[in-house]
Order: sequence, then structure tokens, then C-alpha cells
Amino acid sequence: MNKHDAVAYIASRLDYFSELSDRIWDHPEVRFTETFSSDILCRAFEEEGFQIERGLAEMPTSFVARYGGGNPCIGFLGEFDALPGMSQYPGVAERTPLESNVNGHGCGHNLLGVGSLAAAFGLKKYLEENDLPGTVVYFGCPAEEGGSGKTFMARAHCFDEIDCAITWHPGACNGVPPGSFLANYLVKYQFTGIPSHAAAFPQMGRSALDALELMNMGVQFLREHIIQDARIHYAITDAGGDSPNIVQPKATAMYQIRAPKTPQVEEIYQRVNRIAEGAAMMTDTKVEIKIMKGCSNTVPNVVMDRIMYRNLLEIPRPVCPDSEKELVEALAATLKPQGAAIRQQVSAMPEYVVSAAQKQEILNHADETIQTFVLPYTPSDAPIPASSDVGDVSWVCPTSQIGTATWVAGTAPHTWQAVASGKTEFAHRSTLYAAQVMASTAIDLYNAPDQLKAARQELDCYLNGAPYRNPMPDDIHPSDLYSQ
Repeated sequence: MNKHDAVAYIASRLDYFSELSDRIWDHPEVRFTETFSSDILCRAFEEEGFQIERGLAEMPTSFVARYGGGNPCIGFLGEFDALPGMSQYPGVAERTPLESNVNGHGCGHNLLGVGSLAAAFGLKKYLEENDLPGTVVYFGCPAEEGGSGKTFMARAHCFDEIDCAITWHPGACNGVPPGSFLANYLVKYQFTGIPSHAAAFPQMGRSALDALELMNMGVQFLREHIIQDARIHYAITDAGGDSPNIVQPKATAMYQIRAPKTPQVEEIYQRVNRIAEGAAMMTDTKVEIKIMKGCSNTVPNVVMDRIMYRNLLEIPRPVCPDSEKELVEALAATLKPQGAAIRQQVSAMPEYVVSAAQKQEILNHADETIQTFVLPYTPSDAPIPASSDVGDVSWVCPTSQIGTATWVAGTAPHTWQAVASGKTEFAHRSTLYAAQVMASTAIDLYNAPDQLKAARQELDCYLNGAPYRNPMPDDIHPSDLYSQ
């Protein structure tokens, strides 16, 4: 069996992979509770001859599936968690929540987990048919949304055994992300005061809500004095109650702090903490500060990214089936057209980045509602305005990630349009495309040990002897966050 045969083998099982993905879509489970999704993926691996180990890093829904033995040891990363409040009917081009479930796959993780599984199946078939040594490892990673499962797994040394990690993410375009995802902390600030009658005995009360509002005000002033690429988001999750004639004894906010590098997030986090503590002092209340998740910035690996990019170009891209073109156009009508932005971006690229022929191909298809072209790969460590716990894997071993167009152009993650697209045939085809690219990359790396070595050397050069610092405090465990 050669690489092309392995790609064809993955394609021959499209219906199987699509059904598996749809079953996960039908059972959207949020962070740390992905029992159904984890179970059916484990069963699929067991039927394929993989050995399963569950409960990694104290997370019941995490698992690792292994096949073979010896070197090289190539890993695939899978996710399967959904988002709260993202319920949506499939294949409907208007906001229509399901009555049966409030959750929904707004980030396409039903596709992500199965696409990586299909890639692992493809590499396993290649090794099996050619009677070759080597180990295929798939990591079932829970709670990427709001729990940073991979960060806990990295802290537990789960990824130490693999020579490289390969993954992907559903999206609105085909390509290799040219930069580094932001590091971030998710932090809960919980203020506690003393209740009292707000009219008769206000002097007896201590308002937690006052403290929270003062904290928010202080953070607004802080924004001017942090680096440009940093972001501070917040949501008030508990304002203390509905009665204005009671001094509110409790108030809670969730803050998310992002910056290009983990030490920058840590610095801003400490400054926000001091603001919270100051607000508590001003109101004579108490504040409890708890990190709910944390993930590191990604370390780009050009060696692996170039191989992924080459396979993105070589493997035929999927097209939208005629049966879904009406749906695609209807979804596109709810979004901002992307053609002008793509033309501007690509036209400005010099020819050493993208050839004239490739540039023209992209310009010819810039107005497509589903992108069939591959965006040029431009190596960079510039910050990408998003975060992922894949970053923590990338500090441990060489890691590469691609995106493929499972959604209509202009679709953003965490939107109802993404959920509505999750069971479509074009999403299934794009998932298959991602699996074929990842399996082809794994086979290329298997057959080029010098490239695996170069990828490791690139990571070592980036680290420059600095140890990986996991952003989750040692005293925080996944079980602490299950009920949060």
C-alpha cells in the first residue's frame, strides 16, 4: 500500500465517518461531560484493533487509543465537546434552536474528533498493510471549550511519548494557520459581602455587587496600559439576585485574559487580581480568585507545516453537492461576503509567497460561498486572535494544525451557522479531506525520519533550553471544575 492507497481507503469509509460525526452532533455534551461522545469513539477504535486507555489526567472522558509499537510514534489530537446555549436545527438557514437540547456543536468538534480518528485509521492501515513498525496514537481530548483538557494532559505528561502531533479544525477556509494562537487564562472572581435591608439598615450591609462593579471599572482603566495584542473579556455570571432593596451579598464574574505569550498573560492576570483585591478592600468584602482554565500560546513548526501545506495542495478538495447549494446560498445570505477581503489579501502577497498561477486561482474563486482553494502558507509567529489548548501540546512535541472549509465562507466559530452546517454533506466531505491531508502528512513524516528530526530541532531551537511551564496551577484538578 502506498500513500495514495491510504487516502483512497479513508475515502472508501466516508459513510462510516459521517455517521459517527452525526451521532456526536446529535448528543452535544459540554466540557468534562462528553460521556456519549467518548464512548462511541472508543468503541470505534476498539473495533479497529486499537488498545484503549481511559481516564487520562484525572478526566473520565479523556482517553488514548494506540496501535502498533516502536518508533516513530505519531499522535493525532481529537476533540468532541460542544458549547452551551448553541442549540440549532441542522440544515436550516435561520436561527432555530432545538427544543430537546440547549447545547450545540458551534465549533465543529463533532467533525474534529472524527476527522482525526479517520486520519489515525489511515496511518494504521498503511503500517498494517506494509507490515511496518511504528505506533499510531490518538488522544481523545475533552473540554477544549472552557476546560483546557489538553493542558491537564500535558501537565500529566500524556504527550511525552509521541514524536509529533497532528490535528485540524473545522472552519471557513482551507489552509495552515500562519501564526501562533494566543495564550489565555479563564478566571472566576467571586465576591462575598453581607446582606441587609437596603433602606432600613444599609450600614449593616457590604455589597458584593459594588465590589464587582468597582473591579470592572478598574479593569477598564487597565486596558490602556497593556500591550496592543492582549485582550480582556468578561461576563457577569451572578449579579447577586433580583431584589434591589437587598444589599447584594454575592457577585461573580468570569474573566478571560489573552496575550501572545503565557508570561504576558500571567503579568496581566496578577494586575487584574490586584484590582479585584483593591475593590474588595474598598467595599469591605472578600474575593475568591480561581483559575478555571489556562492554555499556552502555540509554537509554530515550519517543518511540519510545510508538509501539511503540500498535502493540502496535492489532495483534491471537496466541492459542495448540488443537493445542498440552495442551503449554502441561504446561509451565505446571513453572513458578510468575504470575496473583497480575500482579493485584497492575496493581491498584496509577493510572488515568493504565492505563485502567479496560484494567486490567479484564488482570485478566480474568491467569491465562492464555500472555498475550494487553499490559502497561501506564510510562516510567521504573529499572534492569531484566538486560543486553543493545542498550544500546550506544541510546547511538548512538534505540532501542526490545518483548517478546512466545513462551513460557508464568512462563518465564525461559536455561531448558529456553524451548528447548522455540522451535519451537511459538504461538512462531511471537508472532514474527509482533512483526514486525508493529516494521514498523508503522517505517512510523509514516517518515511522521512530526517524531517521528524528537523521538526524536533526546530522546537528545541524555539525553546532555547527553557522548560515548558504549564499554565494550570498544580493544586487545580479537573474535578474542581466539573460543577463550575
